[in-house]
Amino acid sequence: MLAILVAFTPMRELLILAIRLLVTFSTLLRPGGVRAVAAESLLLKHQLLISNRCRQRAPNLTTLDRVMLGLSTLFISPRRIAKFGALIKPATLFKFHQALVNRKYRLLFSSSSRRRKPGPKGPSAELIAAIVEMKRRNPRFGCVRIAQQISHVFGIEIDKDVVRRVLAKHYRPGHTGADGPSWLTFIAHAKDSLWSVDLFRCESILLRSQWVLLVMDVCTRRLVGFGVERASIDGVSVCRMFNHAIAGQQLPKHLSTDHDPLFRFHRWLANLRVLAIEEVKSVPYAPVSHPFIERLIGTIRREYLDRAFFWNSMDLNRKLSEFQDLLQRSPRSSLARRRYARATRWCALPRSCCA
Repeated sequence: MLAILVAFTPMRELLILAIRLLVTFSTLLRPGGVRAVAAESLLLKHQLLISNRCRQRAPNLTTLDRVMLGLSTLFISPRRIAKFGALIKPATLFKFHQALVNRKYRLLFSSSSRRRKPGPKGPSAELIAAIVEMKRRNPRFGCVRIAQQISHVFGIEIDKDVVRRVLAKHYRPGHTGADGPSWLTFIAHAKDSLWSVDLFRCESILLRSQWVLLVMDVCTRRLVGFGVERASIDGVSVCRMFNHAIAGQQLPKHLSTDHDPLFRFHRWLANLRVLAIEEVKSVPYAPVSHPFIERLIGTIRREYLDRAFFWNSMDLNRKLSEFQDLLQRSPRSSLARRRYARATRWCALPRSCCA
């Protein structure tokens, strides 16, 4: 049997070569067939030269490479161009999509369509150093106090919002002795009934904005659910997303939200009152006070949404459901639940045992 396979392999290769020669001859007999065959051979040879470069990463295309590949495709049939796209990696498509998304938001939210003149933007380096040094020497000074002191000493009119942005970017407080858990962690371990809610936006392959609402159990680090809506959401949409996310779940006693204006709608507050859920607000302008849900959003973006395309809200809903099932079955999630159970076992003992 082995001898038959060994004898059959050269015959198969000869048969494929003969068929290929017949196809080439038929192409040559067509109008413009010589140019098509020559361009195809030149394109394949140039691709082999690019692929054989001694690199550990994807080869960089020079200007000559791009010109040669572009001119060669002019003489090839459109039906065969797709067979020569082997050098395009999926990462190239994701980078191109991200560039389109960045351009979309730059055109939407830029102050003017013209390019700004080059020059320093924002406060100078000396002013930034003065703000940071004043905050370091006086940790109890707020943004308003620092702006007033700088205006009084240096005669520079500066707004408190500028001071806040400078401190958020350049100031890192040292050891203050407050290395304990955050308030969310403390309440979670005390009541065992705290969920976190947050919103984030993602773009489809057609550059349509989709909003996703995530609900997470702070105690067990479990993803409770999510809701998906198209752009231009309001209080009614947020309530609909939240009700879809918690469908079939046991309701918590507390719900942690940030200071997003969507969480101040009358419909949202009325929905929480009907469900008998008390809302706990995080610290304003401090994402670190909402750590678990922010880390979960980053995980979903890095591990899934930045590596997969979706067409519409239904497709995004289906893919997020698959990712939720995968996340709940992961060993890391079950390990976190076991650690939480061991940590709270002592707290569940009656007071008579602890006396």
